[in-house]
Amino acid sequence: MQFVQGRLNVGEAMAPPVIRQIKKYINPTRIVIIDAPPGTSCPVIEAVKGSDFCVLVTEPTPFGLNDLILTVEVLRKLKIPFGVVINRSDIGDSKVQNYCLKENIRVLMKIPFSKDIVISYSKGIPTVEALPEYRTCFRELFAKIKDLFKKRAEI
Repeated sequence: MQFVQGRLNVGEAMAPPVIRQIKKYINPTRIVIIDAPPGTSCPVIEAVKGSDFCVLVTEPTPFGLNDLILTVEVLRKLKIPFGVVINRSDIGDSKVQNYCLKENIRVLMKIPFSKDIVISYSKGIPTVEALPEYRTCFRELFAKIKDLFKKRAEI
């Protein structure tokens, strides 16, 4: 496993140059995960540019839906395939799920609200370590993404 991070100094507002420098370390023979903030800001665009696939994590709230709609529009313009993970899926309403159905967007995973996840996250413990039952869920998520690549390659 390899980990690369970049840091902005307090007061610096130009994240895209930092992201470009970080992306120089990408090994094209390995699976690379780039974490980006929500929405469609310049750092997000720079982070997803050139990606093979994006996992959009959202919540079933008005803010989550708004960011999801904007990001889907951008990814479609950039022709980057994507799927959605709905976090805290048992709160809010069904508008995110309905939007995904209407727009033919694959929901790859739903993660219900869990106090145990919140506690482990606040302690810096990965969910799959604190709650081993989620290992299977995340392996299935990865398998779904691999399956989407395989189907895309067959076209």
